[in-house]
Amino acid sequence: MITVKAFPNNPLGENTYILSDGSRQAAIIDCGALTRDEREAIRQYILQESLHPVRALLTHGHFDHIFGAQWVFDTYGLQPEMLEADAPLYQKGCQQIKEMFGTHLQFTVPAPAPPLHDGDTIALGEEMRIQAIATPGHTPGGCCYFLNGRQPIVFTGDSLFRGSIGRTDFPGGNYRQLITSLRDNILTLPPSTTVYPGHGPASSIEEEVSSPYFM
Repeated sequence: MITVKAFPNNPLGENTYILSDGSRQAAIIDCGALTRDEREAIRQYILQESLHPVRALLTHGHFDHIFGAQWVFDTYGLQPEMLEADAPLYQKGCQQIKEMFGTHLQFTVPAPAPPLHDGDTIALGEEMRIQAIATPGHTPGGCCYFLNGRQPIVFTGDSLFRGSIGRTDFPGGNYRQLITSLRDNILTLPPSTTVYPGHGPASSIEEEVSSPYFM
């Protein structure tokens, strides 16, 4: 059985997800855990469920989704995986904060793993085959992760939210590109697909197809 556990983290309420199956192998998706308490909550869940994290996946490289990347590497030895186009953004997390908020917050990130590519399949555990789907627009290398099973699910990062889409007014954003990539690559997934976004509550493809953004 596939299990998804969400941890809202940091002041922006970023969703960190732990994805696992009956084999107890797990993927940590978008670890934005900033504080010691946030990281300890994730660690305790992994311990209590006897999970073995084997992949660290990023939907994109914005700072609030990578605060915990160094902690994941130090704790579990996992380098974050992402599309190549977002690697430069990922490496500039502190600079992002300065440019967006005019303040300094120092944190480190580990070197990324070899890049993923659009359409790659990531094998995880006994049941999970995760497809990387490029959804540029919020960032140049935005990516969603899709699992097509009895209950299909997709992790959309900041590309698609419940009733909304990601901002495109940040450097590298492109509104038309985001709408096109979502319409062509995500809204075509099975209607019953559960959508796990980077912020806020879960949704479904059936619900999001009727969003005014895509009418």
